Amino acid sequence: MAVQSKPVPLPPWGNALAGATGAVLANAIVYPLDIVKTRLQVQVKRQPTEEEPLTTNEVHYTSTTDAISKIVQDEGITGLYSGIYGSLIGVGSTNFAYFYWYTVVRTLYLSYQKLSTPPSTAIELSLGALAGAIAQVFTIPVAVVTTRQQTQPKGDKKGLIDTGREVVHSEDGWPGLWRGLKASLVLVANPAITYGAYQRLKDMFFPGKARLRPWEAFLLGAMSKALATIATQPLIVAKVGLQSRPPRARNGKPFKSFVEVMSYIIDHEGPMALFKGIGPQITKGLLVQGLLMMTKERMEVLFVVLFAYLRKVKSTKLQQAAEAAAAKAKHLMPLVTK
Repeated sequence: MAVQSKPVPLPPWGNALAGATGAVLANAIVYPLDIVKTRLQVQVKRQPTEEEPLTTNEVHYTSTTDAISKIVQDEGITGLYSGIYGSLIGVGSTNFAYFYWYTVVRTLYLSYQKLSTPPSTAIELSLGALAGAIAQVFTIPVAVVTTRQQTQPKGDKKGLIDTGREVVHSEDGWPGLWRGLKASLVLVANPAITYGAYQRLKDMFFPGKARLRPWEAFLLGAMSKALATIATQPLIVAKVGLQSRPPRARNGKPFKSFVEVMSYIIDHEGPMALFKGIGPQITKGLLVQGLLMMTKERMEVLFVVLFAYLRKVKSTKLQQAAEAAAAKAKHLMPLVTK
C-alpha cells in the first residue's frame, strides 16, 4: 500500500500570491458591475430648481441595466472597463497584502500566546480585521485613483498616473490619496458581520446539522453576504463619495468626512439614497466571493505542485553536488594502509 505524502505547505508569500491571483481573476470577470455600482453610488438626483448637476457626470442612471445601456451607448464597450488596470492593481495589491499580513499577524499571535489548540473564531476574525486594516493603509491610494477614473466624464478620461497627479495637485495634496481611510477601516468589520449572520442563519434553517451540502452552504453564504452588504452599504456609498471627484454643485470643494457625504446625500435625496447601487454591489460581492475562493483554491494547488517540483529539483541538485564532492574527496584522499 502506497504511503500518501504530506502536502507541501506554502510560504506566506505563496498564500498571498494565490489569493491575489484569485482576486484579480474574479474581479476582472465582474468588472462591469463594479463600474456600474460606482457610477450609481456617486450620482445625486438633480432638483428642478438647481442649475448645476450635483454629480460628476451629467448622465443619470435609473438602474443597473439602464447604466450598462447608457455607458455602452455613450462610451462604447470599453466604457464598462474604464479604470480596470488601476482597479486590478488595487485588488491584487490589497489581497496580497491582506493574505500576507494575516499570515504574519497570526504567526506572531500564536508564537506569543503558545496555544495548544487553534485560536477561537472570535480571535480569527479579530486577526483578519487587523490584517485587513494594515492592508488598507498601504493600498488605499490605488483605490482612490481607481474610483476617480471610474467616475470621470467621457471627455475628461485620464490614465492611472495622470489621475494620481490630479489627486495630489488638488486641495488635499498627498493626503488626498488616503481619502476614505476611516470608512475603509470600519468596513473591515464586513467579514465579521458576514460570519455572524451565517452562523445565525445556519441555526435558524438547519438546526443541529453539523455539515451542510454545497448548495446549502452557498445559499447561506449568499444570504449572509447580502445582509452584511446591506448593513455596511451607507459606509460604502460614503467612501465612494469621498474618493470620487467633488460634485460640480460644490464648486470643486471636496468632502471632509464620510459623515459630511452622508448628510449631503440625505439632504438632496433622502435616507434611502444611502443604499443606492446596492443591487450591483450585492451581485458583485456574491460573484467575486464565489469566484475568489474557487480560483484561490485551484491556484494554491498549482503553487503547491510548483513548489514541490522546485524543492525536488533543488534536492536532486544538492544530492548530485554532494555525491560529486564525495567522489572528488575520495579520489584525492591519500591511500591509507595498515
